[in-house]
Amino acid sequence: MLGRKSKTLGVKAAPAKHGMGLFATRRFQAGQAIGELTGKRIDDSNYGSEYCIDLGDDWSLEPDEPYRFVNHCCTPNAKLYLIFDDDDPIDKRKVVLEATRSIQAGMEVTIDYEWPADGAIRCGCDSAECRGWVVDPAELHLLKKKAR
Repeated sequence: MLGRKSKTLGVKAAPAKHGMGLFATRRFQAGQAIGELTGKRIDDSNYGSEYCIDLGDDWSLEPDEPYRFVNHCCTPNAKLYLIFDDDDPIDKRKVVLEATRSIQAGMEVTIDYEWPADGAIRCGCDSAECRGWVVDPAELHLLKKKAR
């Protein structure tokens, strides 16, 4: 499915500045769901990959294409939401990608990874408001302190 337009999803994976990216094939309005991420659920507190998403309780989601290719930006146009009730089993927890502002067809769909400072890497998003690091904004001060 790489690089192919999906009429049902409204997004496609295609080459981006940093590897593959997720691109809108139609317009999305702020607050509109772009899609639900599906994939393999992994019960391993030590599991990690470039694409995995924490589901809580030591579980991760290894997302399927095309959503596995959503890239980081310090000024994103979308956000991931974990949706569940406290008594829901892990397999009932949903991860939904939602537009946080208007996204036009052809635009790359991005999220803020908000990684903890101990896993931060240099950012190359080129946003005018780039933090310089792929890190949770609340932990940016830890990196600045470390750099001194």
